[in-house]
Amino acid sequence: MVLTYLVIAQSLKGYKKLRPRDCKPKCTYRCSATSHKKPCMFFCQKCCAKCLCVPKGVYGNKQACACYNNWKTKEGKPKCP
Repeated sequence: MVLTYLVIAQSLKGYKKLRPRDCKPKCTYRCSATSHKKPCMFFCQKCCAKCLCVPKGVYGNKQACACYNNWKTKEGKPKCP
């Protein structure tokens, strides 16, 4: 149980809740590698406003931001980039 806590705590390290004004710069970086910038920015900012979290990097790492990771479309696909 302690090991599980340590693994979760380590995975969340550096993923503090953002302020709403932090969403645009975080999403700009998150969406910087895609050719679909407009939809990426739209959904990233929507997800950030709800979750106050954007995973680090331009792809992946969603497990560090549970709300961002678990928000799905009606079809069950990830809503957040």
